[in-house]
Amino acid sequence: MPKRRFLARRLFAGAFLALCLAVAGAPAGAQQFAAGADYTVLDPAIPTDNAAKIEVVEFFWYGCPHCYELEPRLAKWVQTLPKDAEFRRVPAPFNNQWAIAGRVYYTMESLGVVEKLHTALFDAIHKDGLRITNERAMLDWMGRQGVDTQKYSAAYRSFAVESKMKRAAQLTQASRIDGVPALMVNGKYVVSAQQGQTRERMLAIADHLIARSRQK
Repeated sequence: MPKRRFLARRLFAGAFLALCLAVAGAPAGAQQFAAGADYTVLDPAIPTDNAAKIEVVEFFWYGCPHCYELEPRLAKWVQTLPKDAEFRRVPAPFNNQWAIAGRVYYTMESLGVVEKLHTALFDAIHKDGLRITNERAMLDWMGRQGVDTQKYSAAYRSFAVESKMKRAAQLTQASRIDGVPALMVNGKYVVSAQQGQTRERMLAIADHLIARSRQK
Protein backbone atom coordinates (compact mmCIF):
# COMPACT_ATOMS: atom_id res chain seq x y z
CA MET A 1 0.00 0.00 0.00
CA PRO A 2 1.44 3.44 -0.85
CA LYS A 3 2.64 5.35 2.22
CA ARG A 4 0.38 8.36 1.44
CA ARG A 5 -2.79 6.20 1.30
CA PHE A 6 -1.79 4.41 4.51
CA LEU A 7 -1.37 7.73 6.36
CA ALA A 8 -4.70 9.02 5.04
CA ARG A 9 -6.50 5.94 6.33
CA ARG A 10 -4.84 6.28 9.74
CA LEU A 11 -5.89 9.92 9.95
CA PHE A 12 -9.48 9.06 8.97
CA ALA A 13 -9.63 6.23 11.51
CA GLY A 14 -8.26 8.48 14.23
CA ALA A 15 -10.78 11.23 13.49
CA PHE A 16 -13.67 8.75 13.43
CA LEU A 17 -12.59 7.28 16.77
CA ALA A 18 -12.35 10.74 18.33
CA LEU A 19 -15.86 11.57 17.09
CA CYS A 20 -17.27 8.34 18.55
CA LEU A 21 -15.62 8.99 21.90
CA ALA A 22 -16.94 12.55 21.97
CA VAL A 23 -20.49 11.40 21.31
CA ALA A 24 -20.29 8.57 23.84
CA GLY A 25 -18.86 10.90 26.46
CA ALA A 26 -21.45 13.67 25.97
CA PRO A 27 -23.35 14.42 29.19
CA ALA A 28 -27.04 13.52 29.40
CA GLY A 29 -27.93 17.19 29.67
CA ALA A 30 -26.43 17.82 26.25
CA GLN A 31 -29.33 16.14 24.46
CA GLN A 32 -31.26 18.47 22.22
CA PHE A 33 -34.85 19.51 22.84
CA ALA A 34 -36.97 21.43 20.35
CA ALA A 35 -39.46 24.25 20.90
CA GLY A 36 -42.96 23.21 19.95
CA ALA A 37 -42.23 19.51 20.35
CA ASP A 38 -40.62 19.27 23.79
CA TYR A 39 -41.64 22.61 25.26
CA THR A 40 -43.67 25.73 24.47
CA VAL A 41 -42.23 29.23 24.23
CA LEU A 42 -44.43 31.94 25.76
CA ASP A 43 -44.46 35.21 23.85
CA PRO A 44 -44.70 37.57 25.59
CA ALA A 45 -43.00 36.05 28.60
CA ILE A 46 -44.65 36.25 32.01
CA PRO A 47 -42.81 38.53 34.49
CA THR A 48 -41.34 36.52 37.36
CA ASP A 49 -41.44 37.42 41.05
CA ASN A 50 -37.65 37.60 41.35
CA ALA A 51 -35.75 38.85 38.31
CA ALA A 52 -32.44 37.91 39.95
CA LYS A 53 -33.34 34.20 39.85
CA ILE A 54 -34.33 31.68 37.20
CA GLU A 55 -37.81 30.83 38.40
CA VAL A 56 -39.20 27.29 38.07
CA VAL A 57 -42.93 26.93 38.68
CA GLU A 58 -44.81 23.66 39.05
CA PHE A 59 -48.51 23.86 38.22
CA PHE A 60 -50.29 21.07 40.08
CA TRP A 61 -53.52 19.80 41.62
CA TYR A 62 -53.70 17.66 44.74
CA GLY A 63 -56.25 15.37 43.11
CA CYS A 64 -54.06 14.67 40.07
CA PRO A 65 -52.54 11.15 40.11
CA HIS A 66 -49.78 12.24 37.72
CA CYS A 67 -48.80 15.10 40.04
CA TYR A 68 -48.73 12.60 42.89
CA GLU A 69 -46.45 10.27 40.95
CA LEU A 70 -44.16 13.15 39.98
CA GLU A 71 -43.85 14.54 43.51
CA PRO A 72 -41.08 12.25 44.90
CA ARG A 73 -38.87 12.74 41.84
CA LEU A 74 -39.62 16.45 41.75
CA ALA A 75 -38.70 16.86 45.43
CA LYS A 76 -35.30 15.24 44.83
CA TRP A 77 -34.76 17.27 41.65
CA VAL A 78 -35.49 20.56 43.43
CA GLN A 79 -32.63 19.80 45.83
CA THR A 80 -30.24 19.72 42.86
CA LEU A 81 -31.25 23.09 41.38
CA PRO A 82 -28.37 25.53 40.83
CA LYS A 83 -28.04 28.49 43.15
CA ASP A 84 -29.33 30.93 40.54
CA ALA A 85 -32.66 29.06 40.26
CA GLU A 86 -35.59 28.94 42.64
CA PHE A 87 -38.67 26.74 42.76
CA ARG A 88 -42.26 27.38 43.74
CA ARG A 89 -45.59 25.65 43.35
CA VAL A 90 -48.77 27.10 41.89
CA PRO A 91 -52.04 25.19 42.37
CA ALA A 92 -53.89 25.54 39.05
CA PRO A 93 -57.53 26.58 39.71
CA PHE A 94 -59.16 25.28 36.51
CA ASN A 95 -62.53 24.84 38.24
CA ASN A 96 -64.13 25.19 41.66
CA GLN A 97 -62.93 21.79 42.87
CA TRP A 98 -59.34 22.62 41.91
CA ALA A 99 -59.70 26.08 43.45
CA ILE A 100 -60.63 24.53 46.81
CA ALA A 101 -57.46 22.44 46.69
CA GLY A 102 -55.46 25.55 45.82
CA ARG A 103 -56.95 27.42 48.75
CA VAL A 104 -55.92 24.57 51.06
CA TYR A 105 -52.36 24.80 49.72
CA TYR A 106 -52.08 28.55 50.26
CA THR A 107 -53.67 28.22 53.70
CA MET A 108 -50.97 25.74 54.70
CA GLU A 109 -48.37 28.08 53.20
CA SER A 110 -49.65 31.01 55.23
CA LEU A 111 -49.45 28.90 58.42
CA GLY A 112 -45.90 27.81 57.61
CA VAL A 113 -46.73 24.10 57.40
CA VAL A 114 -46.82 23.50 53.64
CA GLU A 115 -43.41 21.81 53.46
CA LYS A 116 -44.29 19.61 56.42
CA LEU A 117 -47.73 18.59 55.13
CA HIS A 118 -47.52 18.81 51.32
CA THR A 119 -46.52 15.18 50.76
CA ALA A 120 -48.65 13.98 53.68
CA LEU A 121 -51.73 15.59 52.13
CA PHE A 122 -50.99 13.97 48.77
CA ASP A 123 -50.76 10.60 50.56
CA ALA A 124 -53.96 11.17 52.49
CA ILE A 125 -55.85 11.93 49.28
CA HIS A 126 -54.43 9.19 47.06
CA LYS A 127 -53.90 6.44 49.64
CA ASP A 128 -56.51 7.09 52.31
CA GLY A 129 -59.30 8.61 50.21
CA LEU A 130 -59.40 11.99 51.96
CA ARG A 131 -61.72 14.37 50.11
CA ILE A 132 -60.07 17.76 50.01
CA THR A 133 -63.40 19.39 49.10
CA ASN A 134 -64.95 18.17 52.37
CA GLU A 135 -64.26 21.05 54.74
CA ARG A 136 -65.14 19.07 57.89
CA ALA A 137 -62.88 16.19 56.86
CA MET A 138 -60.07 18.62 56.09
CA LEU A 139 -60.40 20.31 59.49
CA ASP A 140 -60.27 16.93 61.22
CA TRP A 141 -57.21 15.93 59.19
CA MET A 142 -55.42 19.22 59.89
CA GLY A 143 -56.13 18.81 63.59
CA ARG A 144 -54.58 15.34 63.56
CA GLN A 145 -51.46 16.87 61.96
CA GLY A 146 -51.11 19.31 64.86
CA VAL A 147 -52.52 22.35 63.05
CA ASP A 148 -54.64 24.81 65.04
CA THR A 149 -57.99 24.42 63.27
CA GLN A 150 -59.23 27.87 64.29
CA LYS A 151 -56.16 29.48 62.73
CA TYR A 152 -56.60 27.24 59.71
CA SER A 153 -60.24 28.33 59.22
CA ALA A 154 -59.32 32.00 59.60
CA ALA A 155 -56.44 31.75 57.13
CA TYR A 156 -58.55 29.76 54.65
CA ARG A 157 -60.88 32.77 54.27
CA SER A 158 -58.22 35.46 54.63
CA PHE A 159 -57.49 38.27 52.20
CA ALA A 160 -53.90 37.02 51.83
CA VAL A 161 -55.04 33.58 50.62
CA GLU A 162 -57.65 35.14 48.36
CA SER A 163 -54.97 37.35 46.77
CA LYS A 164 -52.72 34.34 46.14
CA MET A 165 -55.62 32.48 44.55
CA LYS A 166 -56.23 35.37 42.15
CA ARG A 167 -52.54 35.44 41.25
CA ALA A 168 -52.58 31.66 40.69
CA ALA A 169 -55.55 32.03 38.33
CA GLN A 170 -53.75 34.77 36.39
CA LEU A 171 -50.56 32.70 36.06
CA THR A 172 -52.46 29.59 35.01
CA GLN A 173 -54.27 31.50 32.29
CA ALA A 174 -51.16 33.36 31.11
CA SER A 175 -49.12 30.14 30.91
CA ARG A 176 -51.72 28.69 28.52
CA ILE A 177 -51.48 25.25 30.11
CA ASP A 178 -54.45 22.92 29.70
CA GLY A 179 -53.51 20.34 32.31
CA VAL A 180 -51.16 19.35 35.11
CA PRO A 181 -48.47 18.65 36.02
CA ALA A 182 -46.70 21.33 34.04
CA LEU A 183 -43.44 23.17 34.59
CA MET A 184 -42.77 26.79 33.65
CA VAL A 185 -39.18 28.03 33.49
CA ASN A 186 -38.44 31.72 33.98
CA GLY A 187 -41.87 32.76 32.72
CA LYS A 188 -40.75 31.94 29.19
CA TYR A 189 -40.92 28.19 28.68
CA VAL A 190 -43.59 25.63 29.57
CA VAL A 191 -43.20 21.85 29.64
CA SER A 192 -46.43 19.85 29.75
CA ALA A 193 -46.70 16.24 30.86
CA GLN A 194 -47.49 15.30 27.24
CA GLN A 195 -44.37 17.03 25.96
CA GLY A 196 -42.23 15.55 28.70
CA GLN A 197 -43.54 12.03 27.98
CA THR A 198 -41.98 10.64 31.17
CA ARG A 199 -41.35 12.19 34.57
CA GLU A 200 -37.59 11.89 34.15
CA ARG A 201 -37.60 13.42 30.68
CA MET A 202 -39.85 16.26 31.84
CA LEU A 203 -37.27 17.22 34.46
CA ALA A 204 -34.43 16.84 31.94
CA ILE A 205 -36.18 19.32 29.63
CA ALA A 206 -36.57 21.71 32.57
CA ASP A 207 -32.81 21.42 33.23
CA HIS A 208 -32.19 22.26 29.58
CA LEU A 209 -34.45 25.32 29.81
CA ILE A 210 -32.79 26.52 33.00
CA ALA A 211 -29.43 26.42 31.20
CA ARG A 212 -30.99 28.15 28.19
CA SER A 213 -32.40 30.90 30.41
CA ARG A 214 -28.99 31.44 31.96
CA GLN A 215 -27.37 31.85 28.56
CA LYS A 216 -29.93 34.42 27.50
